[in-house]
Amino acid sequence: MNNFYSSLKKISTLFLKFGQYTLTFSGAFFVLIIILAFTPLPYYMQNWLANTDKYDISQPDYIIMLGGSGMPSEDNLIRLYYTAQLGIENPKAYIIIAHPKDSSVQHLMQQELIIRDIDSLRITFASKGTNTQSQIVNIQDSFPETLFKKGIVITSPEQIRRTLMAFRKAGFKHVGGLPSFSQAMDRDFDLRFNSRKLKGSRYIPEVGDKLSLRYNFWNYLKLEITCLRELTALAYYKLNGWI
Repeated sequence: MNNFYSSLKKISTLFLKFGQYTLTFSGAFFVLIIILAFTPLPYYMQNWLANTDKYDISQPDYIIMLGGSGMPSEDNLIRLYYTAQLGIENPKAYIIIAHPKDSSVQHLMQQELIIRDIDSLRITFASKGTNTQSQIVNIQDSFPETLFKKGIVITSPEQIRRTLMAFRKAGFKHVGGLPSFSQAMDRDFDLRFNSRKLKGSRYIPEVGDKLSLRYNFWNYLKLEITCLRELTALAYYKLNGWI
């Protein structure tokens, strides 16, 4: 009986230590991401992930848009915007939309491009992929001619580096990337306000003129999670031999 209680005590001690270490790590991690959100590091990290300087995006034979969200959705709409812009600049390029098979979503995506003056005859779909690697394999199998022709891939900025590495590992010889960055507002536009003039409480600190706190901090905080997820995906793709 004494041995039982002794073992139980040891197990309880181990769990307590594990809990303490977990809480300490979680607290340190939380403090770290808060501190980093006050720095431009998340911005530089996203730009590193989106770096396409060494890839030529002029005069492509085909344009590939990697989808995966619903329609309408922020991700798909901005990627379709860039796809249409690039398609108009290169009227001879064919457009491949890689998106899981969903007739309603595919139809809406096609209609979005048509609204933006893209001929429907230029648009085709690769419908079997459910993640970046499976989309690449699907395109490789369905459109083998793209392996040796010049192509441009459009996806979210933070996914460009991994995506192009995976395309090149799969045998695509001449592929570049176009990150679908959202456009910031004109810097000359004054976003400051005075809460007192807007009948705000006099007990609340004035933050109307602190744009870094109101916008940059929160944007960078979200960007940290996005970049952390992408770095994890890079490691996963590397371990699988896809890049």
